[in-house]
Amino acid sequence: MNRDRHVLHVGLVACALAASAVASARACTSILVSRGASRDGSVMVTYSADAPFMPKLLRVAGGVHPPGTMVDVKAWEDDEVRGQVRQAEKTYTVVGLMNENQLSLVETTTGGRKELVDPDGQLDYDGLMLLVLQRARTAREAITLVDSLCREYGYSSSGESFSIADKNEVWLMELIGKGPGVKGVVWVAARVPDGCITAHANMSRITTFPLDDPENWRYSADVVQFATDRGYYKTDSGRPFSYRDAYHPDTSASARRACAGRVWSVYRRSAPAANFSDAWFRGEEGSEDYPLFIKPDAPLGVKDLMGLMRDHFEGTPYDMTKGVDAGPFGSPLRARDLTFKVDGQGYMWERPISTQQAGFVVVNQMRASLPDAVGGVTWFTPDEASTSCFTPFYCAVDALPASYTDGDYQKFSWDSAWWVTNLVSNLAYDRWSRVYPDVRKAQVEQEEALLKMQPVIEETAAKLAAADPALAQTFLTNYSVSTADAVFRRWQALAQTVLTTHVDGYQKDVRGEPKAPGYSPEWLRQVVAGRGAQLKLPARAAETDH
Repeated sequence: MNRDRHVLHVGLVACALAASAVASARACTSILVSRGASRDGSVMVTYSADAPFMPKLLRVAGGVHPPGTMVDVKAWEDDEVRGQVRQAEKTYTVVGLMNENQLSLVETTTGGRKELVDPDGQLDYDGLMLLVLQRARTAREAITLVDSLCREYGYSSSGESFSIADKNEVWLMELIGKGPGVKGVVWVAARVPDGCITAHANMSRITTFPLDDPENWRYSADVVQFATDRGYYKTDSGRPFSYRDAYHPDTSASARRACAGRVWSVYRRSAPAANFSDAWFRGEEGSEDYPLFIKPDAPLGVKDLMGLMRDHFEGTPYDMTKGVDAGPFGSPLRARDLTFKVDGQGYMWERPISTQQAGFVVVNQMRASLPDAVGGVTWFTPDEASTSCFTPFYCAVDALPASYTDGDYQKFSWDSAWWVTNLVSNLAYDRWSRVYPDVRKAQVEQEEALLKMQPVIEETAAKLAAADPALAQTFLTNYSVSTADAVFRRWQALAQTVLTTHVDGYQKDVRGEPKAPGYSPEWLRQVVAGRGAQLKLPARAAETDH
């Protein structure tokens, strides 16, 4: 066990894609679920941190600090100290992107107007998120802290969308800086109505909003005036103020293709009866944007969110496992960049929720019906969701498994959960239709067993928490570590099975005999259509396999 007291170095660095820079490899996706939209009264948020990096699941211990204590603010990419801020008198333990009060904070980067970045601000978005998680108890407190910390110390990142959730409610907060040398952010925050969900994926979602509903909508006092002063909004235009139009005006076809498609996929799978059109995400002129909030056709559970985070547009005209670009084995992998040109014409690959460059994915679950130590759980997996396995870490744990905390991005290790899950992923990408069924079988078996055990574990932990909180913490720590270790061992075995089963184009049967499954008829037709004249045999040629 690793008892390191630092935070989840989840590369909150990972999501620096501006909506206008769709060719970048960095981006993130988040889904927000209110209590009334969940199957068991959970508040839930998801987060796929999409960038080529190695996350290390670490932990920050809370505590009481002497007055006058200062704490370093560091950049995640290079550990550079950007400055110091005053330490709070009391801080809370953070595991992953959730603290001991069941407060979660995840993000996607929206970019926005470049001239509003203040390079001298002390707080970049990931440093800001960590400070807030250490200091806030509720989502509303977190929103207030984001604003006050940025006003005091300055904000250095581009625009962000934050998913901020506690055990009772979930908020979408969008913010952007005020430009070089100006401290503070302009922002708006919307409470997701009970019974509804929303999603964001590197494009601002909030447009017009009420200025007189503080219970459900909060905003910086100068959000309209600042835009007016900078010429982003004309008060005499006859149009209501729109946050996105003012601060994130890029809704080009390429930006919508890269970002809005992920929101569409969440909506079309969560509320199929609504039959949401693909027109907006395909960039059609005059098409209508997706609503900020929707009611799912049926309440969602943890398993449903795991499935949504594994989406490659399956079952739609944009299914990435179909077509010549999916190769002979129907792979959803598309090598970067997203955009490319052929003979001067621009083209773009689809950008799914589940993507090969994901560093980690979480489904955070918060519940008011349970003690905080039991109610808050991060379902975490390194690498991308479609080829890996979620495992639970409760927010009260005081230790983590070494396989999830160790590793080097430059050196493969069988002892690193990130490297082992990446090995399975990369073995699957090139032979998806052959290998993925084995991966999916392992996922289903492991995750269904964990979800089945969850109520039993939590009933025991809740009883322990009432009688002996320290014993409950030990119990949940042992369970979280042991289950993560079991998943890790299963994925080590899976990698070895894939390596030994799929060899040199052959696939071994149940007796270990190599068979030649060849290619699908659909793929062979595509080959013949392109190179049939070259490959065609004479009519009387013998059919001999050499």
